[in-house]
Amino acid sequence: MRRWLASLAHALRGLRTLVATQANARIHAAATVAVVAAGLWLRVGADDWCWLAAATAAVWTAEAFNTALEFLADEVSLEHRERIGRAKDLAAAAVLCAAVGAAVIGALVFAPHLAT
Repeated sequence: MRRWLASLAHALRGLRTLVATQANARIHAAATVAVVAAGLWLRVGADDWCWLAAATAAVWTAEAFNTALEFLADEVSLEHRERIGRAKDLAAAAVLCAAVGAAVIGALVFAPHLAT
């Protein structure tokens, strides 16, 4: 149980670091609150909540990995290095893909509720 609690503490510290250091994570946080509020207001069903939760988790996961990669890359070298730059660009692209996918899922989930 102690190991699990220690792991949880590390993960929560990482989440705090993510939100404290990354402007985009704060945007994701606001979007997460908006999605939850809209879902509650529109009374979406359990199936829709699954899609919304999966999309939200994908964006947060991509952002966390992107930030971790950036921290590691900056530890290796702060000077411009082409391959490190490409790795950072690819990680940022993963966040973009997740965010676009989440927006599409949000539109598919919310549109029928807003049309009525």
